[in-house]
Amino acid sequence: MSLDDQGKAYWSATLGLLGKILAVWFVVSFGAGILFADALNGIKLGGYPLGFWFAHQGSMYIFIALIFYYASAMGKLDRKFDVHED
Repeated sequence: MSLDDQGKAYWSATLGLLGKILAVWFVVSFGAGILFADALNGIKLGGYPLGFWFAHQGSMYIFIALIFYYASAMGKLDRKFDVHED
């Protein structure tokens, strides 16, 4: 694989990862907090409706988890394509 092909494969993998993370971010923030809130409100979490919980607190926990997942996945991608820092 040439250096140019390797660079294209690296950026393709990086953009694929970002697309997946942004899709989860959208579903959690807009979907669970707004679109599906009425359906989720039938379920209680800590005494509060689940839709309300996601809109106000749950999405923050998911966002933090996404940050750690992104850091881990990018570290693996960097090692796979040998562009990691020592």
